[in-house]
Amino acid sequence: MVLLSFGSSALVEPKTEVAAAASAWGQAIGGGDTEKVLTLYADDAVLWGTLSPTVRSDRAALQDYFVNAFKVLPGLKVAFGDQLVRVYGNAAINTGYYTFSYVRDGEAKTLPARYSFTYVKNGERWLIVDHHSSAMPSTPK
Repeated sequence: MVLLSFGSSALVEPKTEVAAAASAWGQAIGGGDTEKVLTLYADDAVLWGTLSPTVRSDRAALQDYFVNAFKVLPGLKVAFGDQLVRVYGNAAINTGYYTFSYVRDGEAKTLPARYSFTYVKNGERWLIVDHHSSAMPSTPK
């Protein structure tokens, strides 16, 4: 029984680490610090951001995306909804939804979106190598 319990907790640990990496991303977004956000991405990361009509595939492009996002969405915060984390050795995928909130012209706004983060474990850290985010579509009528 103890071995089974140990095995189960060993399987949960990487999922917990990946969820914590997503949480760290959310905290960095809430802090509005582009450099802190960028430390969570691998050097060769790709971003298809919620606000971007183009894919961002180098460090300068990622930096430009977040600098502009923080300008366009003042006071940006993110709250995660359900997350589906799957771990495959040193790679992991976290798929789910989140809601961005910000203040524009003194009015609180929200932007619900869906996401997929793909991570690769680099030493002790899970780094984002691919991030896709898109606004939640409206319900068909």
